[in-house]
Amino acid sequence: MATTFKQFLNNDVTTTRTLLHESIPVTGSIVSGTYNEGGQSDAEATNIKNYSHGLFQSVYDYPYLSSSANHIFDITVGYSNNSPLSSSTNTQNLDKINIYNQMAQVLVGHDVNGNIREFDADGDLTGGDKIQTAYFFNFARLLQKDEIKRGSFEMEFGATQTGSYDGSAFEKRFKVADLSGSSQYFTNSPAGEYGILYATASDGGAAGDTLENEEVAVGLVYYQAGIAVLSGSIFNTRNSDDDNFNNGIIEQGKPLNMYRTNADETGDVASFDAKGQQLFITGSSISGSADMVRNRLYNVSFNNTTELNSTIYFCRAGHNEFNYSSNPTYLSSSQIRVKETTLDQPVSYITTVGLYSATNELLAVAKLSEPLKKTPETELTLRVRLDY
Repeated sequence: MATTFKQFLNNDVTTTRTLLHESIPVTGSIVSGTYNEGGQSDAEATNIKNYSHGLFQSVYDYPYLSSSANHIFDITVGYSNNSPLSSSTNTQNLDKINIYNQMAQVLVGHDVNGNIREFDADGDLTGGDKIQTAYFFNFARLLQKDEIKRGSFEMEFGATQTGSYDGSAFEKRFKVADLSGSSQYFTNSPAGEYGILYATASDGGAAGDTLENEEVAVGLVYYQAGIAVLSGSIFNTRNSDDDNFNNGIIEQGKPLNMYRTNADETGDVASFDAKGQQLFITGSSISGSADMVRNRLYNVSFNNTTELNSTIYFCRAGHNEFNYSSNPTYLSSSQIRVKETTLDQPVSYITTVGLYSATNELLAVAKLSEPLKKTPETELTLRVRLDY
């Protein structure tokens, strides 16, 4: 225990903030239909967990009953009460409205009248296009850590009109990416910062090749919350060549036939028209809609962020300080062991730095890699970093 204490001055303490990033790739073989080799049903794909409440679906990297399984993300779907898709005749209509309101309340907040805002396509919250029907991807904290790095988020989807578990759904693909997050993002969300997601052509070929050299706004990504919000219209047929996200991204005149995967929701894919995606959202359960979009997911990638805060203490030992040791073995018969004659200067070896409270209570201990010799002829400054 120390017997001599030295108080820190203002210029002896400083703080730093470091952001550590890690690349997170999630391949489609884990989350999409390609995981089900041999045409297995979703019930047999045990890394996909559906719940009795039917409000969302969870995806794991291994069978979720395994002790080594890690939760990757949750998928759910919802729409605003003001959406044209909202109808009391829809499957789980009230649940889908409640899910949309819950996510909007957390991520977008309320207006001046106390009403829940709808997701805004351009992020300014002043008007314009609204995302009234949306898929929500809620990524696990294990993957995103403190936040998703701005400008790093990408998702790739299969856009072939018909597809199955054999991978044919991915013959044509499009990419959804945070293209402007590194330089342009929004801070008007109660959940922190967020950016706009744009659909572009992927290396695998865009749907109908209509996204070549195009960037179509299709959703939002909330960095600190770790949530991606995708417009429910992304698989619709394009009605025109403009960049309105409501027009979808599939080639004009070639609707994407979404197929149903649950045994109790079988249907003829040929019956789906240009608005097949919207009909699927309204007529299927939330788990069924999650199956559909998940089986089209080719891959996901982003960089996570770990925020490391540090307090750095500069422990300064002046020429006339800490030249004697408080170790009882330092003295022998009241004489300093390391002195040969009375003319020799005192010497000590610093091995440990202790940080104490204002009442001299030991709070932290830092060990040096090797002892440092201290004499009246030397001054030392030891840099102690406390991470949290």
